Amino acid sequence: MNVLVFDIETVPDVAAGRRLLGLHDLDDAQVAQVMLNRARQDTGSEFLRHHLHRVVAIATVLRTGDRFKVWSLGEPDSSERELLERFFDGIDRYGPTLVSWNGGGFDLPVIHYRSMLNRVVAPRYWETGDDDTSFRYNNYLNRYHARHTDLMDVLAGYTPRAWVRLDEMASLLGLPGKMGMDGARVWDAFLAGEIGAIRDYCETDVLNTYLLWLRYEMMRGRLAPDAYDIECEYVRDSLRREGRPHLDAFLRAWAQGGG
Repeated sequence: MNVLVFDIETVPDVAAGRRLLGLHDLDDAQVAQVMLNRARQDTGSEFLRHHLHRVVAIATVLRTGDRFKVWSLGEPDSSERELLERFFDGIDRYGPTLVSWNGGGFDLPVIHYRSMLNRVVAPRYWETGDDDTSFRYNNYLNRYHARHTDLMDVLAGYTPRAWVRLDEMASLLGLPGKMGMDGARVWDAFLAGEIGAIRDYCETDVLNTYLLWLRYEMMRGRLAPDAYDIECEYVRDSLRREGRPHLDAFLRAWAQGGG
């Protein structure tokens, strides 16, 4: 089975803010601040509604029969459209089980809206059985199907009051959890031109999610305990060979946590 773990990082879509709120005389930082203030007034939180986010990074872990790879799609200067197209290209190429943490509640709805805005075509992802009957009872869109497994939702028994943050669950299991920044700091990092740091942070999130996926697979009897240990060591070896500073830091934190 091919597994593709994914996570996105977003910033306020200031172009949408200008269009919807008539803020044509303000710069990007000012528009974003108005958008965040509006959100706080409406909901008590600065978290924007899904259609007001712009995707600036998509990180993935791909695990196939003979391959493990963690990387950020595209290049640091890739357009949002290119990032989205590369994401769906991976689905077309590998036909994977998608794995996420809160992907059903956040990442995929954002991807849907942004794909519509960017005229991205992704028929395989949207397949529900009309052209391929194997998707009728297991597709990417149904909340209760396994072709996309939102670990946060599944482990909570699809009960929102039981949801747990990725950072807390990873830390509980001795995994590194959040490293370098968190979602609330992404906009400031983006304004500072630190897209590389955003991409690195996103990659550590998908690594945490993949390791939680392995524990989930062991819990439900799909992965024997000795096979789980072997796979974790394989991940460690793969990250060591990468020789990238943020992955080395992830390895050190993982070793210290004992997960």
